[in-house]
Formats: sequence, structure tokens, C-alpha cells
Amino acid sequence: MKLNKRLALLIASVFTTLGLAAQPAPEAGYFMFPIKPGQRNYLSGSMGEIRATHFHGGLDIKTDQRVGLSVYAAADGYISRVKTSTYGYGNIIYITHPNGLTTTYSHLLAFYDPLADYILQKQYEKETFELELFLEKNLFPVKKGQIIALSGNTGGSGGPHLHFEIRDAEDRLYNPLRWGFKEIIDTTPPDIFGLGIQSLNIHARINQEFGRKEYKPVKTNGSYTLPDTVFAHGLIGFELQTTDRYDGAENRNGTQDVTVFVNNKQVYNHHIDRVPFELSKQVSQHINYTLFRQSGRTFQKAYVDYGNELPLYSAARNRGRLNVHADSTYQVRLVAKDSHNNTSTLSFVVKGQKPAFFQTLDKTVKKPQLTHEIVGNILKVNAADTSATPRNVEVFVGNQRFSLVPSYTKNSTSVSLYDLRAGLPDSFSFCGTSIPFNIQAAVPAGQEYRFSNRDMTILFDKETLYDTLYLQASKVGDVYTIGDYFTPLHKAIKVTITPDTKITDKTKASVYYLGTGRGRGLAGGAWNGNSITFTTRNMGKFKVMEDVRNPTIKLLSKNREQIKFRISDDLSGINSFRCEVNGKWLLMKYEHKNATIYSEKLDKSLPLSGQVVLKVKDNAGNEAVYTTTI
Repeated sequence: MKLNKRLALLIASVFTTLGLAAQPAPEAGYFMFPIKPGQRNYLSGSMGEIRATHFHGGLDIKTDQRVGLSVYAAADGYISRVKTSTYGYGNIIYITHPNGLTTTYSHLLAFYDPLADYILQKQYEKETFELELFLEKNLFPVKKGQIIALSGNTGGSGGPHLHFEIRDAEDRLYNPLRWGFKEIIDTTPPDIFGLGIQSLNIHARINQEFGRKEYKPVKTNGSYTLPDTVFAHGLIGFELQTTDRYDGAENRNGTQDVTVFVNNKQVYNHHIDRVPFELSKQVSQHINYTLFRQSGRTFQKAYVDYGNELPLYSAARNRGRLNVHADSTYQVRLVAKDSHNNTSTLSFVVKGQKPAFFQTLDKTVKKPQLTHEIVGNILKVNAADTSATPRNVEVFVGNQRFSLVPSYTKNSTSVSLYDLRAGLPDSFSFCGTSIPFNIQAAVPAGQEYRFSNRDMTILFDKETLYDTLYLQASKVGDVYTIGDYFTPLHKAIKVTITPDTKITDKTKASVYYLGTGRGRGLAGGAWNGNSITFTTRNMGKFKVMEDVRNPTIKLLSKNREQIKFRISDDLSGINSFRCEVNGKWLLMKYEHKNATIYSEKLDKSLPLSGQVVLKVKDNAGNEAVYTTTI
């Protein structure tokens, strides 16, 4: 990102956090609905829905569970950009309009002439299926309501639909429903499923405990409440689990707006609209990312977390956090609002309660045991003990020893808290047993940092981290562990490792990301002697593996109009393919979801005839060749 552009985004973020940002009002009727205009329609995805790596940036418009519906230009303009790809948006058209906005139409089955012929010519000129073209203003002008394509299911689509976006010149994504499309009817308020409350400093308690508590709201007469008062102390933050539904639809969509009131005063708001495309990945700071990774459940934070630069917030005081004082009472309301201004409200009471030691026992605890977890900058040490008298945990930091006094004991497990900013522990001692603390470094956010141990070297860019990272980096067998699967990175890290396992052919060997299941993702890497360096935006487990097997090719059908294959690879993945008929290049379109490639002729009047040679390479350079005759 250019420095001046990033500075502009940061300034915008500050202004919105202070509640000072304004958004231009849309011009009513300027845009036409691009699918079945004038008819009732439905959405499978809405603006701002939480996805694994980004905010959903537009509308997913249903197409009757089939492909081939006419796609209409939403307004006058010109086609400024087109792209064909087997991933992401698939086949996509960008139309730039006189008002400075751009509409996009994704996952298309086919383009309409003369654009289709133009793209086909370019694909044959460049001998590639994957193509991106930036077009001159006068090349393909369009009128509002003109058919520009057929809807499809190409790219990363999970089913037939049209993905429709509205962007400005700065690539900020607007909620298309701001333009008041009558085809979508919504009088249904959002649903509220859960409330999370998180301790945000070492003094914070929720019902006398440190950490995160989760509550299930009760719905009565259209409003939500908590069945009990929340007792708290210190700095806390709220999280809301909410989704929305449109009239006549069962699928759940995103809720765009959450506001927090404390004692009838607004202390926080987020409104997911006008999202900068390049900051969309910061969705990981907008939600409880660890919980999302662990369970798939989405809780939106109702406070602005560290490292979050998204310009979506109004939170002038404490970034939306609530500082709870003893003996004070707080009437709290969280209001969830959808794009059609339907609202649902969750109301509850927070009472300030000074932290106090308490103890409950559990006879099932049979022997002392020590575990720990890191919550922000706080180390939470859990010491299970058979003794009825709570015992301290000894912490060793360099040449110093500290005694951690339990804050409370629950079910015979004493909880002690330690601020890691005071220094990283080397080990703990409890009941005569010493346990090492396997965090090697506190990596600061906002600056370059180099970490090295006997197993690896890791380089952090100044934009890699959102907040301080307490890094665990280790090697067990031939598996390297860097942090954990639940920690998001904003920018990639660069890692160098020197495997001690025998590598037969380095040209076939790469680093693979192991994830949490049996899946393996190619991280790649470049060899320098016996070391390999790779970049990754994932934390977790990695392994060097060799791919020595060729891709597989299976002929599915052939005739004088078209030839079709299934191609696959069992490790590094498909890198490229090339098909020739009698030595001349033939366009093969790739649909990765069913692993098929199929031909399209440049001259439809000429039949396919002669020797067909298909070559498929994987990312390790292995090549398979298939020959047949039509």
C-alpha cells in the first residue's frame, strides 16, 4: 500500500472512531436491480456478512437455484474491466458509471456479445484462460437495463447466484441496499442469539471471574433480556451474536449495525458499509476470531480492538469499552439493526462489584495440575489442587522469583493472574513440580522484528501483527509449529527453516501448511543450500514434503464440438495446463470445483479434428501428458 493512501485510511479510521465520518446519500432509483428487475427477489448473502477472511462485500442475489438468468447493467456507463478466473470472483464484469461509482457482476456463466467475442480473441492471442483486461472508456458502453451476461456459478461460488457490488473510486464497498431496491422485502428484525462479555485488563472481573463469559438472551414480546444481573468490575467489552433474515427466506444473513447504550448514552456504534477493500481482511479484529476458528460461531465485538483500522466505528470514549466501578449500576442496551432499519434490542443490567476472593471445592480433583492460557497481555494460570487451602504458584523470570497469589478458587482450581508486559516467565513451580513456559518472545506490533531459535528464523513486517504476539515456535519431528491456528496475521511473515530430514529432490520439495485437519495447503518456498524460505499469512503447523507424483488426467468426453477432461493432483495442486489440436493451442476453461476443463473453439464453424495433446503441470513441476484423436 502506498504511504499516502494508508495515511488517508488511518485518518478516516480516526474520524469514524470519534464519530465524525459522514457518508454521501445515494441517489434513489439510480441503479436498477441486476437480476429479474421489477420482480420480487431474495438474497443468499448480504453486505457485511462475516466470512473467514473478509467482510462480504455486496449482495449475493439468488437465481432460482440455476445458472443462465439474464444479468442487467444497473445503470448507464461503460465496461471498464473484465476478468476470467477459476477462483475468486470467477467471470466478472466491472461497469464504471458517470456518478463515479462502479458496479461489479461476478460468478458469471457467460458474457454477451460483442464482449464475449472480444475476450475470446484475447484469450487466444495470449493463449491463456486466466485473463484480466482493463478497457478503454469508449470500447464497450452500456445502457441501464442492457443485458450484459448470464448468471452462473464460476470461481469460488458455492452455488448459482450473482454477486453484485457497488464500489467508489477508492475501492470502498458500499451496501447496495442503500439504493432502496424494491425487489428485496425485509420487515423482519435481526435475531440475537448470544452475548459475550470479555475481561480487558488484569483488574476486570465478570461475576468475580477473569476471562470471557457468554450469556443466552431470552426473547419476550419482541425484545431480548438477560435472565440475571451481570456483576462486573474493571474494563470489559461486549460481543454480540446476531444474524438477519429477509421476508420469505429461511437462510440467515448478516446484521450491519450494532449500537451500545449505557445509561441511555450511546458509547459505541459500528455500521458495516463503505468498507475499504484492502482493509476487509481486518474482519479478524472485528469479531472474536479465536471463538470463530474454534466453533464457527460469530460474535461481533462491540468495541474497537487494537490494530483495527476499519473506518466503521463511532466510539469516542474508551473505544467502546466499559469501565465498571464498584457499587455503580449500568443500564445497558445493545441494538442490532439491519439494512432496512429493522431493529432488535438486548437489555440488561451490569452492577459494579469489587473483586473478592472466593473458593469452591471439587472432590474429583485427585492430583495437582497446572495449566495456563493467554488473554490479551494477561497470563491466566490455573492450578488444580487437592488441598483445601489455596497455594501460590511460583513464577521465575530471569533471576527473579514471584509468588502468584490466587485471585479466586473455583472447583478446586486456583486462578492467578500475571501481566506478561512485566517480563516473560521462564518457568512455573507448583507443588514441587517445575513446568517450563514455552513462549519464546513477545513480538511487538507496528515494527519490524526478527526472531530466531535453533529451529527457524521468522521475520515480521511492521504491518504483520494487530497486537503483541506471544510467540511459541518449535519443532517436533519434522513438523514446525509457529504460534497457533487461532491467531490472525494482517501481513505475511517470512520463515526460514533447515530440515534435518533427507530431501531427495529439492526441486520437488516445498513447505506445506497442515491446518487443523488432514488438509494440506501449499506454502511454497525457495531453497538456498539446505534451507528453505517461505512466506505465510497463516499461523500453525508446517512441514516440508516432496511431491514426486504426476497429476492425473481423465478424458470425460470428446466430439467435434468440444473435448472435456478431469484433472487433479494429490499434493502441490494444479499449476498449469495446455491443450493443442494438431499443434495449435485450444482454449480450455477450468472449473476447479469439479476439477474439469473443457474446450471452447475460436471459430465455431470449424470442427475439432486431429491429434489432441493435453499437458498438465503441478506446482512441483511434475507433468502429465494425455494424447487422443478426434
